[in-house]
Amino acid sequence: MRIRAFAHDDLASLTELTIETFRPFFEDVFRPLMGEVIFAVQHGNWRDDYRGQVAGLHAPERHAYVAIAEVAGVIAGYVAWSVDQDRMHGDVVILAVSSQNRRHHVGTALCEHAFEQMRLLGAEIVEIGTGGDAFHAPARALYEQLGCTPNPVVAYFRQL
Repeated sequence: MRIRAFAHDDLASLTELTIETFRPFFEDVFRPLMGEVIFAVQHGNWRDDYRGQVAGLHAPERHAYVAIAEVAGVIAGYVAWSVDQDRMHGDVVILAVSSQNRRHHVGTALCEHAFEQMRLLGAEIVEIGTGGDAFHAPARALYEQLGCTPNPVVAYFRQL
């Protein structure tokens, strides 16, 4: 596995990887759990939302970066992070690993890479979030394995 910096030519692949990674959550978990009205209002355009978000993840002028993991020359995953140097605070914005590369330490390597880069930029803490549902259980296990401490938060939705 090789971890490298983001290149503009990676954008389409990262966007598709993000959509592939999170489709099961939006379509198989959130939509059935919340129903069509809440789904439509909250995440009905989730694919387009990711297309916009991923395009803006790498912005070094804002201390926002993306690193890519490659396995055999193919993108296996990526991590995006940002640093607020005044607060000495790092934030992992998104971590996505292709389905065929999960459980092969790609996510661990990407997080450790991002953590080290944040340290170099003056961060003393990192924040990384995920969902409390079954889909996100592997992410929770990874973050706890990396020494992160969970802070339970609950979000409620209701159709009006």
